[in-house]
Amino acid sequence: MRHALLVIGMIVFAHSHLPAEEPAAKPKTKRLYLDEFRPKSQLKAPQHILKRAKFPCVNVHTHPGKLSEKELDEMVAAMDASNIAVSVSLDGKMGSKLSEQLELYRRRHPGRFVIFVRMDYRGDGEEDKPETWAVNQPGFGLRMADGLSDAVKRGASGLKLTKMLGLYLRGPDGKLLKVDDPRFDPVWQRAGELGVPVLWHASDPIAFFQKTDEYNERWEELYRHPEWSFYGEEFPAHQDVIDARNRVIARHPQTTFICAHMADIPEDLAKLGTYLDRYPNMMVEIAARVAELGRQPYTARKFFLKYSDRILFGTDGVPPVSELIPHWRFLETWDEDFPYEDNPFPPQGFWNIYGLGLPDDVLRKVYYENALRIIPGLKVPGVEK
Repeated sequence: MRHALLVIGMIVFAHSHLPAEEPAAKPKTKRLYLDEFRPKSQLKAPQHILKRAKFPCVNVHTHPGKLSEKELDEMVAAMDASNIAVSVSLDGKMGSKLSEQLELYRRRHPGRFVIFVRMDYRGDGEEDKPETWAVNQPGFGLRMADGLSDAVKRGASGLKLTKMLGLYLRGPDGKLLKVDDPRFDPVWQRAGELGVPVLWHASDPIAFFQKTDEYNERWEELYRHPEWSFYGEEFPAHQDVIDARNRVIARHPQTTFICAHMADIPEDLAKLGTYLDRYPNMMVEIAARVAELGRQPYTARKFFLKYSDRILFGTDGVPPVSELIPHWRFLETWDEDFPYEDNPFPPQGFWNIYGLGLPDDVLRKVYYENALRIIPGLKVPGVEK
C-alpha cells in the first residue's frame, strides 16, 4: 500500500511540473541591412533649434566658385538668414580669371565675399602626362610665388591648398609628390611676406587610411565612396602626411597656416593641442568636422576654451540654413544627442552630437575676431578690427 501511494505521488508531482500549454513561438525579428536601419530616438531632452549665429560670423571655408548668379543669390540669402556676414571663397583662380570672379562678387554682393586662390599645378601640360605639368618644370615654386603676388594685387586675401598635394599629385616618375617637397618653399615664404594666410586641407579622416572592414567606423561611407579610401601601399600613412605638413609650418614661422578640418586630426584633440603649442603660426578651422567634435563634447569644450584664439568657423561647401542649424546648436547650446546632418545617410558616421555651450567671448573669437586678425581685406559690418 505504501509503495502504491509513493508511485501515485511521484506521478502527480511529475505532471504538476509540466507546462499547461506550450507558448506560441514569437516571429523572428527581420534582419536589416545597415542602409535600412533608421532608429528613432526615444530620448526626451531640451532642444534649441537655432537658425542664426549669436554674433556676426565669418565662414572661412566655402566653395561658391561654380555657382550661377541665381545660386549665388540663394547662398547670400542663407547667409543673411543665418547671420553669416562674410564667406571666404576657396575657389579663386590665378590671373585674369581672378579679376572676373572678384568683379562678380563686388557687383552682385559687395562686401560679402573674399577670395583665396589656388596653385595651378598643371599649367599648359597634358592632363594624362604629369611629366608635362608646370609643377614638374624647373622654377615652378618661384613662378607660383609671383602668381600669388599678382593675385594679392588683384584683390585675393589668401592661398588655398588642397589634398591634391600629397595624395594625388605625381612627379614625372609617377610617384606622389611629398607634402614637404622643397620646390614649394618659395610659395610658402611669399605668403608670409605678403601677409596672407595659407588655408591647407592636407589629409582626410584617419579611417580613410585604414582597411575598409568591419572595424572601420566609417565603413558605410567608404562602401558608398570607395574612391575616398587611401588605404594601401600606394599612399602615405595618415600620420606621415600630418608630419610633413607640420615640417612645412615649422620651416616658415612667418607664414600663417590655417589647417582645414581641425588640421585633419579632430579624432585626437590632445595631439592637435601639442601642435598648436609647438607652432604659433598654426590655426585650425572646424569645417565638416562638427560630427567629430560633437561626439566628444567634454574634450572639445576644454579644447575650445584653451585655444579660443586659434580656432575659426567654417562649414565647407555651400550649406543651406538646414545644415547650418547643427553648427549653432553645437557651438552655442547644451543640447544633447542631436543629429549633425540632415542627411539620412550621415557623411561621417552613425552617431549624434552634443553642444558645447561656449561662452560669448569664445564665440566672438571663433565666429569673427580670429578671422579679422589674420585675413587681410576682411571687414565685418559693425565690427572694428
